[in-house]
Amino acid sequence: MSLTLADAKIVTPEGVHEGWLTIEDGRITHVGHGSAPGPGLSVGGRHVVPGFVDVHNHGGAGGSFPTGDPDRARDAVALHRRHGTTTMMASLVTDTVEGLAAAASALAGLCDEGLLAGIHFEGPYIARSRCGAHDPTRLREPSPQEFAGLVKAGRGHVRMLTIAPELPGALDTIRFAVDEGVLAAIGHSDAGYEQTIEGIEAGATVATHLYNAMPPLGHRAPGPVAALLDDERVTVELVNDGVHVHPAMLRLAYEVAGPGRTALITDAMSATGLGDGDYVLGSMAVRVHDGVARLVEGGSIAGSTLTMDVAFRRAVQELGMSLPDAVQVASLTPARLLGLAGRIGSIAVGKAADLVVLSDSLEVDGVLKDGVWITEP
Repeated sequence: MSLTLADAKIVTPEGVHEGWLTIEDGRITHVGHGSAPGPGLSVGGRHVVPGFVDVHNHGGAGGSFPTGDPDRARDAVALHRRHGTTTMMASLVTDTVEGLAAAASALAGLCDEGLLAGIHFEGPYIARSRCGAHDPTRLREPSPQEFAGLVKAGRGHVRMLTIAPELPGALDTIRFAVDEGVLAAIGHSDAGYEQTIEGIEAGATVATHLYNAMPPLGHRAPGPVAALLDDERVTVELVNDGVHVHPAMLRLAYEVAGPGRTALITDAMSATGLGDGDYVLGSMAVRVHDGVARLVEGGSIAGSTLTMDVAFRRAVQELGMSLPDAVQVASLTPARLLGLAGRIGSIAVGKAADLVVLSDSLEVDGVLKDGVWITEP
């Protein structure tokens, strides 16, 4: 199958240009400037950007990845694809070891199909004092031996572990995870600056939703935020929904980390795409009001109802990012984090034709996955 998109504003790492691109057998084969050399589908001057990559997502459309239900997981993937996320990781929440293993085993099948890019264990090795919407009764001390069983259950698809580095056994578990090819992410932690540095030195390279579920930035006790932002080895996740983090703090993190170390995430939960009401995240009851998800008991933020197209649009319109930089933090940097930047994350010859067509107001008008329309403009 061959398709040419013409009359487009194409956003690449080098900038934005008016031009065209050709897709054959699911791959980008040509990227050109000006008028297309032959007939093509005109997108009417709309922007074309690479598909978004979300490395922290719990579900949507009523589907919750922590349940391990493959059919409902498909619903969640379909919803987020319609919003431009063509690659996503399934994030689990704290549960029993048996429950986590069962969910990972079930989701591994969707990874085999290419619907998911991997599995993220957000818990159970996190701090009780910063557990947020995680069930505190199911938290555990980190154990490399125990985590090895979870990795085995994921059949080669476990890609990330969120862990509090101050917990007993955490540093050894971080080292084990990295040796197994799993990204170690610091989050849901009460660690101080020095303890965070120890976690990074042990191999952690990701900050799970920076600022959230960790001590705040302080001028005498800088805490984990300063350590994570300051280290060039660390990619920081940011939830850009106007709720999780004040825009001023988002801009501060972005100014320090830059587009090369910033990854927009949704932290979306099952309510995404459905509206207000009562839901469940893991074993915790959640109420969504005015689009904000909070625990029924205690009121902690419980994920989000964010989609990546909204996060991208806010990055440009609220945070002042250029289009190429917004594309990098929504696509290329998270793709690089997953080791997939050679195949996805930017518009370039040879890469997969995972593309999003955006209006002048940056609303999604069309989505291609591997050269096939999910929604056609």
